[in-house]
Amino acid sequence: MAKFKFKKGDTVEIIAGDDRGTKATVLAVLPKKNKVIVEGCKIVKKAIKPTEENTKGGHLNKEMPIDVSNVRKVEA
Repeated sequence: MAKFKFKKGDTVEIIAGDDRGTKATVLAVLPKKNKVIVEGCKIVKKAIKPTEENTKGGHLNKEMPIDVSNVRKVEA
C-alpha cells in the first residue's frame, strides 16, 4: 500500500470539482478507498426516517469523501 500524505487535521485546498479553491480541514482519511473527507466540502442532503429518538425525521447535511487527486496539502 502506498504512503498516504494526508492526516486528520491537515489543512488542504480543493483543486477540482464544485468546491474548487476552498481551504478546509481533513476530518477523516480513507486509505483503502484513496479518499479523504474534508470539512464543509462536497455536502449532500441525506433523508432521515422518523425513529423513536428522532420522531420528525428530516434531512441531514453530510460531507462525502473526495478523491485525494482532487486535494492539495496547504502548508499552514
